[in-house]
Amino acid sequence: MSNQQSKTGQNGKNGFLRIGDLARASGVSADTLRHYERKGLLKPRRSANSYREYPAHAVDRVRMIRSALALGFRLDDLTRIFKVRDAGGAPCRQVRELAAGKLDEVESLLQELTTVRNELRKLLKEWDQRLESTSASEPARLLETLSAIGFTNGSASSLLNSNLSKRKTRKETKKK
Repeated sequence: MSNQQSKTGQNGKNGFLRIGDLARASGVSADTLRHYERKGLLKPRRSANSYREYPAHAVDRVRMIRSALALGFRLDDLTRIFKVRDAGGAPCRQVRELAAGKLDEVESLLQELTTVRNELRKLLKEWDQRLESTSASEPARLLETLSAIGFTNGSASSLLNSNLSKRKTRKETKKK
């Protein structure tokens, strides 16, 4: 194998990528690629020694999948879209419809998050007032005031908790 072929991750003279090469080139793990294969999003061929071999354009497909996932598409959505596309069809209207649905979800979530933000601002003002009139050695019973608000079980607040946990995990991972 030439140096140039090795640098591009090409497997010998056939121009295909092995799973590790595709993983490095696309920035995902080999496990993720195998999962995409199980979902029908990638279709590698098998070499004589049963290694997975992906065409060079698989890098673009993986990047496309990652971008679509970042916008909120699901793998099952993408599986249906790519099945039509790979059969020579044009799933563009379906893609557009899915994206419009994602936008509706985002708009709804933004409304819910705005409500949560406004409630938090109001709550902090009330707590500041309570803390000003309470000595540092006395409990101000801030958490007890939450039940009086009646702001529970909102999907926005559960999403907020979920996203805060994810951000914390990402920051911890980046520090390592």
